[in-house]
Amino acid sequence: MTIPSPSVVNDIRAASRQLVREFGFLDKTIAGTDLSGSGVHAVLEIGLNPGITAKEIAAKLKLEKSTVSRLLKSLEQRGDVVQTRSETDGRVFGLSLTTAGQETFAAIDQFGNNQAHSALARLKGNDPQSVASAMTAYADALSDREAKTSESPDPFEIVEGYQTGMIGDISAMHGRTHGPIVGMGPTFESVVAKAMSEFMPRVHRPMNNSWSVVENGEVIGSISIDGEDLDGNVAHLRWFILSERLRGKGLGKVLLKKAIDHCDDLGFQEIHLWTLKGLDAARSLYERAGFELADEYIGDQWGKAVTEQMFVRKRS
Repeated sequence: MTIPSPSVVNDIRAASRQLVREFGFLDKTIAGTDLSGSGVHAVLEIGLNPGITAKEIAAKLKLEKSTVSRLLKSLEQRGDVVQTRSETDGRVFGLSLTTAGQETFAAIDQFGNNQAHSALARLKGNDPQSVASAMTAYADALSDREAKTSESPDPFEIVEGYQTGMIGDISAMHGRTHGPIVGMGPTFESVVAKAMSEFMPRVHRPMNNSWSVVENGEVIGSISIDGEDLDGNVAHLRWFILSERLRGKGLGKVLLKKAIDHCDDLGFQEIHLWTLKGLDAARSLYERAGFELADEYIGDQWGKAVTEQMFVRKRS
């Protein structure tokens, strides 16, 4: 590998800054539209790849899922983008352009073509193909570097949506963790499994989601948001549980943040959760995330009278 001189590195960096300015990325809108840079890129990717998913958009644009959710919501409200459920996998929603979105795409595409043709026509002593090859190689090298530096050393994978076996895995963890409080036996675990069996067939709906820590195909930590079973623009945080060997590693905080971000992105005004008194570590985590104790009462739905607590987080 040839080590570039400091002057070459400075020249490339200066050219990169100039490209950003010339393309208009420092302006609020670009490409002759009223869209942001991320909006323009999202429309282009959807137009070039009909059926692309939100997850794939996030990877291509190198944006957080919550940012992409807000972006796609704004494009839907504009009437440029529509989401349709996949015919082969009902849990997946593909993105495509509406008629208005195709017009937006055509305008952006034409703007870019005109800009490129104009610049290439002014090249002096440079072969356009050589310029294109050099720019592509440099962009690919940047992408490869960023991919390597973004790899997480964390051995635990966090995945979204339903995972095979998760109803049994999560119900079992609840039985082992909460058994000393609610009493050992099948009642509590059965209630958890029944509720999850009702929820999981609809977890793919936009208002709902679930995040799980998976190791060798086994769910060893999880949290879910049910955005449909409570009225009044209120989300229900459910089945937040971690295997004992995961505690103290910060994964609970990561899972809780994903759930809260999901609710904030969708505009829920409140998040409610119910738990049992005595789970002090979980309570501390809830309170640090902005939840407050709203109610406390004796319940016997689990087969034994226990003190239940309701926590509420209001959107600021």
